[in-house]
Amino acid sequence: MSSFQRARNDEQRAIRRRAILDVTVAMLDEMPVSAVSLNELSRRVGLAKSNVLRYFESREAILLELLDHDWKEWTEQLAPLLAAGVEADAPVDERCEQFASVVTASLAERRVLCDLLSAQAGVLEHNVSPEVAARYKRAAVANVESLAALALVHLPELGDRAAQLAAATIMTIGVVWTHSRPSQAMLTAYDADPSLAALSMHFSPTLQEMIATLATGVLARARTSA
Repeated sequence: MSSFQRARNDEQRAIRRRAILDVTVAMLDEMPVSAVSLNELSRRVGLAKSNVLRYFESREAILLELLDHDWKEWTEQLAPLLAAGVEADAPVDERCEQFASVVTASLAERRVLCDLLSAQAGVLEHNVSPEVAARYKRAAVANVESLAALALVHLPELGDRAAQLAAATIMTIGVVWTHSRPSQAMLTAYDADPSLAALSMHFSPTLQEMIATLATGVLARARTSA
């Protein structure tokens, strides 16, 4: 546990903020987003909860900042993966499949990002001020635009609908992540009655299939409106 004196200037305040974020990252390596509490975070940082709230207005504000950071990092690292994994001269249907495969493989290694995305609308965008909400949403719009630009490089046939595919992909990631992690009660129910497992999801194959389906569908709509 760290022990901090009160921050007296902007540099010290920046150090406190960074420490809070770093400790939250460490907690997310150990536990899901839902288990991260302000009380435990404060204990680990070595600050009273009221002092943590001097730097971030809520637990959700901290997690939104981390989501934005992880999302940007993922998009930056996705660019060379797509360049290597999508064949420029392949038919468009094959490129859709390759795009979905690369995106899915990159996310399978990013548990924290997927968990944050799954909590974004239902949890993280609540208990924040309008100012924090607007700041985060501006960042999210920019992040969707970055993903759309990547999609357009490899699927230029998307045209103006690239942003539609990017936004739908982000929402799909969160949904599939949530449904691919059933509760212990549901797992027990599956064991007792295997027929119930027909609706269970495995993250990677389900996400890849859904992104490929989205890409193909958006392309079809782009063709009909051309």
